[in-house]
Amino acid sequence: MHIRLSKLDTIMNRGIAEVIVKSDLITLLKDRRPLRIKMGFDPSAPDLHLGHCVGLRKLRQLQEEGHTVVVIVGDWTAQIGDPTGQSVTRPMLSQEQVDKNAETYLSQLFKIVDKNKTEIRKQSEWFSDFSLKDVIKLTSNFTVAQFLARDDFSKRYKANHPIAITEFMYPLLQAYDSVAVKSDVEVGGTDQKFNLLVGRDLQQMMGQKPQQCILVPILVGTDGTHKMSKSLGNYIGVTDTAKTMYAKTMSLPDSQIMPYFECLTDINEQELSELNSAMENESINPMDAKKTLAKQIVTQMYEINSANSAQAEFESVVQNKEIPSDLDEVSIENLNTIRNLKLSNFLANFNLVKSNSEARRLIDQNAVSINNVIVKENLNVSELHLNTTNLLKIGRNKYVKLLIN
Repeated sequence: MHIRLSKLDTIMNRGIAEVIVKSDLITLLKDRRPLRIKMGFDPSAPDLHLGHCVGLRKLRQLQEEGHTVVVIVGDWTAQIGDPTGQSVTRPMLSQEQVDKNAETYLSQLFKIVDKNKTEIRKQSEWFSDFSLKDVIKLTSNFTVAQFLARDDFSKRYKANHPIAITEFMYPLLQAYDSVAVKSDVEVGGTDQKFNLLVGRDLQQMMGQKPQQCILVPILVGTDGTHKMSKSLGNYIGVTDTAKTMYAKTMSLPDSQIMPYFECLTDINEQELSELNSAMENESINPMDAKKTLAKQIVTQMYEINSANSAQAEFESVVQNKEIPSDLDEVSIENLNTIRNLKLSNFLANFNLVKSNSEARRLIDQNAVSINNVIVKENLNVSELHLNTTNLLKIGRNKYVKLLIN
């Protein structure tokens, strides 16, 4: 199995922040031996977003060259919570929560990676029988000083914020995963560098060859500032509808167009270079570039017809200010059942927004209107002057027909 040079260049340089050790990985990839490519996921939340897809796409590229992807379901570490980037200790999850989240994660993961070339492993396979003796032996390989050198731990320690002993265990457990599955290569975000390097060290201590580490960039969210995160509301979800995915991509600031093209699309290097030049010399309208980007992303997650439909909807509703033809409907049989609800409660109770707090935020931003009249206060439903048929607009693009019987 000889890797094509163009493919090797894509794997080593496209959507990559750092490779440790680059020369060793190139040698491995040029060899005939199929490699075991590890990537771990903590099912601490049920949904994946495009930020996760940067690493998943790298896994898929390696699968296409004949390598086996080993996905670690962190059913133990998820109960601890990854301390990376955290200023406080995370609450521990129950096994039931973890199992439920893991099931959802995997169905989404296989939208990107090839299920037939993927080995799914759970940490509980090797940690369920871990004895106290094993734990002591594992922890004896590293020092507290090594872990306090980690940026997030260091900041919390200096600020006199508590660090739970379990959080020190997190990188050790993740590192032992590499030993358990005999990982040749591990893929992770740049924020996981410390953990991946601990894995390298532990493998060598336990008589294995050290894994090579592929670090991928952290994708900035739709706000253009912070790491993509569901909790920040700046995410594009793998399970978002095609139309929502397209619209969210179109909301990106221009500064993120090229990073998204590099990390989330398959356009070739020449096209990427030409597009970058066009963006720099302003010979292309950023709106047109984003349309191409959004179409490519939606096509990957769904198919071309869904992408075309999403683009047509965006152009109609957002650009031409038309009302969608296929409106969602909410029917109320008896107005008295909701008349004393605040508008925010009504929107949340009928799943028109994700939460009461999101509804209040949208109302405060003048982003909710009824029959083309902006609702400027969080009024009771009885104060909204509703008709038998009403048009609700929620946020930038969401329209709902509200029927009062």
